[in-house]
Amino acid sequence: MAQDDTRIREADLPDTADQTVEYDGPAGGWGSLQGIAQIFGKEWSTPTAIETLMRQNKPKGFMCVSCSWAKPADHHTVEFCENGAKATLWELTTARCTPEFFAEHTVTELSGWADYDLEMQGRLTEPMRYDAATDHYVRCTWDEAFQAIGEHLQAIDPKSAIFYASGRASLETSYLYALFARLYGHNNLPDSSNMCHETTSVALKKLIGVGVGTVVFDDLAKCDALFFFGQNPGTNSPRFLHPLQEAVQRGAKIVTFNPVRERALESFVNPQSPTQMLTGKETAISSQYHQLKVGGDIAALLGMCKHVFAADDAAKASGGKRVLDVDFIAAHTHGLDAFEAKVRATSWEQIETESGLTRAAIEAAADVYIQAERVIGVYGMGLTQHVHGFDNISMLLNLLLLRGNIGREGAGISPVRGHSNVQGQRTVGISEKPELVPLDKMAQQFGFEPPRDKGMNTVEACHGLLEGKVKAFIGLGGNFIRAIPDQPVLEKAWTRMQLTVQIATKLNRSHLVNGQAAYLLPCLGRTEQDIQASGPQAVTMEDTFSCIQGSIGLRQPASEHLRSELAIIAGIAKATLPANPKVKWDEWVGDYGKVRDLIEESYPEMFHDFNARMFTPGGFYKGNDARERIWKTPSGKAEFNTPKMVNSIGFDDAPGRFRLLTMRSNDQFNTTIYGMSDRLRGIEGRRDVLLINPDDIARAGLSDGQMVWLEADAADGLHREVGPLKVTPFRLPDGCLGGYYPEMNPLIALTHHDQESKTPANKSVPVRIRP
Repeated sequence: MAQDDTRIREADLPDTADQTVEYDGPAGGWGSLQGIAQIFGKEWSTPTAIETLMRQNKPKGFMCVSCSWAKPADHHTVEFCENGAKATLWELTTARCTPEFFAEHTVTELSGWADYDLEMQGRLTEPMRYDAATDHYVRCTWDEAFQAIGEHLQAIDPKSAIFYASGRASLETSYLYALFARLYGHNNLPDSSNMCHETTSVALKKLIGVGVGTVVFDDLAKCDALFFFGQNPGTNSPRFLHPLQEAVQRGAKIVTFNPVRERALESFVNPQSPTQMLTGKETAISSQYHQLKVGGDIAALLGMCKHVFAADDAAKASGGKRVLDVDFIAAHTHGLDAFEAKVRATSWEQIETESGLTRAAIEAAADVYIQAERVIGVYGMGLTQHVHGFDNISMLLNLLLLRGNIGREGAGISPVRGHSNVQGQRTVGISEKPELVPLDKMAQQFGFEPPRDKGMNTVEACHGLLEGKVKAFIGLGGNFIRAIPDQPVLEKAWTRMQLTVQIATKLNRSHLVNGQAAYLLPCLGRTEQDIQASGPQAVTMEDTFSCIQGSIGLRQPASEHLRSELAIIAGIAKATLPANPKVKWDEWVGDYGKVRDLIEESYPEMFHDFNARMFTPGGFYKGNDARERIWKTPSGKAEFNTPKMVNSIGFDDAPGRFRLLTMRSNDQFNTTIYGMSDRLRGIEGRRDVLLINPDDIARAGLSDGQMVWLEADAADGLHREVGPLKVTPFRLPDGCLGGYYPEMNPLIALTHHDQESKTPANKSVPVRIRP
């Protein structure tokens, strides 16, 4: 079997691989420690930084501010990864971005700085107001900021305001932020999930009745196989590599489908194992690695399902055990007949063409699926960020449903979420969709009539900006302008707003594009002490496995002028809203436990005994109906979905047109750039690169190292370009290119998004190369 697996892994490699840039070491190992050391030396935070890292992701410690991976009860001595350590050290930096810094530099000057250089100025220390006359940020008091913001919000139609949230704010802050929006009069609550996993929320909600994955952390130790689609644990969730290594060591198979050969899914050395570190002994992670075309996942999954049906046909003909879980399908699913007809009608020729894989490779993957009793399907934005991302997810779900791999131990569908509390924010009410929020309950709690109309998501908010309908923007963290499509066009529209407010820990590009009135409000970081009237406060967040975790910061705040995110939201709300005896901002700021009581009252099933359970080792599980095979769908069953197309890209291939895949580097989290190293891909010192395979370089008449421009090919009449970029030979499928996010965002049309969820389609952008 091992020889067959190796043959499949190598079969999909371009035959010019020896000409490409790549990293030949494993994920983890000494490279990971060196990556942490580089940031440590660059940021040299404090002598207590190591002590802080040792509390990271542990009971009664603080929860990582980067990814939302599980914080297991049975934790390691070191429970942080390379990128988690970078995020913490980035927050603990001794550098300070003070009012004196802003006095020395105009906003126009700072707009020309690189993203990395902006954040390297360190922690923001005092509230600032933008002075358009001098083009400088100037010092202001908290009371002055709150009063002015409140007056601006009172002067406009509430429905013309956007309250955006990044994925890091706690459950307590998120709940009050959403409450503030509805008390004010709107549901315009887009968040970072709109740009990444909104497709998950829409697809899974429609098909199995819940908007999140069905897998819990313990399932990883009980599965027989894991199938990866478009998710890279090496950069996005490195602690995932520990259970993956353990799964391989106990005999589970890992099969990966990804246009990029990510080293973390090929080989891993555990930095916490002295033996592995000393010997350099690597664990091969994927038994099969299929390098499919960008957007080829639907076709690959159709092929796997086709082989499953063929194997079931053979079993029926021979009188053997059925391959399909017919009892599960009959009792728990709806729509199989239409889906099966589509699969059987799709030819292998079409599947091979659209996926870029051979029939033999797809059937080999399907054989692993058939032989495994318990299977987990893992995916990331490689499935969600496509024009037909909904169908990507539904196809993975279809495959899992065929053999009853939803709703039992060691099996299920597992979207890996990014930012630390992005899933939790949705849970406690940050949603533009009023049907997802217990508005009737909240009306009773707080004595008001909540708005019932749908709010604006990220794409709709951007259209509102262009149309002049959006008058104010409050950003609870994040780097909104840098993260959205059509960035240059939207920057121009942004300055027409009457008010922009940014709540942040460090300076970023979104703080340099301002409305007519603009405020930059510095907040505490999660590692820092939060002292309020009742004493030190703790906060909570939800991980990717739907477990709720408590977090306590112990470090001295970066400045005496900082306020917590919750206190800032309450300050703005008090200055904006009329008095309401049931709305007690001062009490809630003074004791976050009272906010948790409110959350429990609004969501009693998920958050019963919230304060008592918040420090449960490993977190407490909020529950998942689909995991219990309770299907809250119109049919009362899990739905097979029949795709209307065989690829997810949403445009036709044409001569000279490429499929651009945007990626994050190893020295990056979301839009935060820690450095210029993408070690795990063998790229160092720069981000202005265009990744392309050697055969496409030759066909396009280009040369290694040549500087080129990318032009969008969106067919909407607008000119979009990014460059110059260095041509860099890299192992990618024919017709596919790679480039870094967010630098490639100007190439993405605002209209280029998933048809169901409006998640921007960053993973398959039509472009052309201009020398």
